[in-house]
Amino acid sequence: MPPHATVERPSNVSDALARGRLGVPSVIFFVLSAAAPLTVVAGVVTTGYAVTGITGMPLAFLAVGAVLALFSVGYVAMARRVENAGAFYAYVSRGLGRPAGVGAAWVALVAYNALQVGLYGAIGAAASPVLGTLFGVAPHWAVVALVAWALVAFLGLLRVDVNGLVLAVLLIAEIVLILVFDLGQLSHPDGGSVSFSALAPSNLLVPGAGALLVLAMTGFVGFESSVVFSEESKDPKRTVPMATYLSVAIIAGLYALSSWSMTVATGPDKVAEQAGEQSVELIFNLAAAHLGDTAVTIGQALFMTSVLAAMISFHNTTARYAFALGRERVLPAAFGKTSPRSGAPRVASLAQSLLGLAVIVLYAVNGWDPVVQLFYYAGTGGGFGVLLLIATTSVAVIMYFAKSDTGETLWRRALAPALAAVALATIVVVAVANFATLLGVPPDSPLRWVIPAVYPVAALLGLIWGLVLRTSRPDVYARIGLGAESAATSLFGSAPSGPERVGAGR
Repeated sequence: MPPHATVERPSNVSDALARGRLGVPSVIFFVLSAAAPLTVVAGVVTTGYAVTGITGMPLAFLAVGAVLALFSVGYVAMARRVENAGAFYAYVSRGLGRPAGVGAAWVALVAYNALQVGLYGAIGAAASPVLGTLFGVAPHWAVVALVAWALVAFLGLLRVDVNGLVLAVLLIAEIVLILVFDLGQLSHPDGGSVSFSALAPSNLLVPGAGALLVLAMTGFVGFESSVVFSEESKDPKRTVPMATYLSVAIIAGLYALSSWSMTVATGPDKVAEQAGEQSVELIFNLAAAHLGDTAVTIGQALFMTSVLAAMISFHNTTARYAFALGRERVLPAAFGKTSPRSGAPRVASLAQSLLGLAVIVLYAVNGWDPVVQLFYYAGTGGGFGVLLLIATTSVAVIMYFAKSDTGETLWRRALAPALAAVALATIVVVAVANFATLLGVPPDSPLRWVIPAVYPVAALLGLIWGLVLRTSRPDVYARIGLGAESAATSLFGSAPSGPERVGAGR
């Protein structure tokens, strides 16, 4: 046995997530909670109308949904062969090589942590009107954020299906409320008649539509996390594809309906002006006019729980990325430990919680704006990072199947991923060109380049670390991208042979 075969590793109990806990509905709840439907309808939709002045938002959601459905064809085909909580990291490793996979892992850690901690800046603003109505006074945002932080940290250490149950309750109430709001808007059209003009293709084929597509893309962030829970699914080969496709369809349909109904209620020619004046409050003001104050109070409460649900979902996703890297020793081995009782990634979850706490305290002590400087900047930056990962993974899927004799159809292994890659690359270019608009800063603001530049730097550092591992720790390098198979690599001193190793990268 080679010398590196004796590398110490945690017990089988410590380095395995709990299997068989999640069915299709539970995975969908995690995915849709990360997408935060009410937050998107209230925030992204109104921002899109206000910033661009274009009424083609419903078609933008449908167009992005179509692109992501194309991406999902190859994504879930690969998911049937690569079962790994690291998702993008594992897929890029298998398709484009291990160093590139580590680069993708660094990008994923930055992006998902930004999305997670950014939400702590939003929870105070979301809770303020609810707590003001109930108690007559709204506490400082950091107090609300710390309460939410404690709840998320606690849930992160429990069984994954317990988290799924909490998300199910919050999400179902949230979606029902959105549909009620939509019905109220459609039943009270501006001018007395329902207008379908926002659904005309000509409203999307106009200058500035690129920024609208990028904003629509941010509304889907989280759909890709179905694969992150593959190791904990009851039947990954069935659960992951079904959850992915259903999530894309539900998100696209719900957002298109809600953004269209908003134009019906305000009038297509007035929606941009009213969105600019009222911002997030537009949907609640429309509800007050059509459904009464009680509906508004319920809506504001569910807006707060929408943010909380997204926190829980992103916390679980982020912790599992760190767990996957720890299990394969790309991060310190401690990150690969799970709780023997709950099967949750204990150390990775605690590390994510500590980061969230540090950010809350830092912003509170310095008096920084939690909504703009934390939620909006971190959320936009995190969403851009996920977009980069999705585009890169499309290419990785093509390369993986090019090196693998898997029996997949040409459509699944090449054509659909290639079409998705071209569309996603176009959206990336448009996003970079319009980043100042997306952030809401002047074109000459340093943030316009600093935030997107974080990801090439992270990818380069990860790539370098992967090359260092190849030279200095070949035993660790051999595990990259293997997931649960990494334990076998540790025991036997080399990667398992056979079909499952085809396309693992060099």
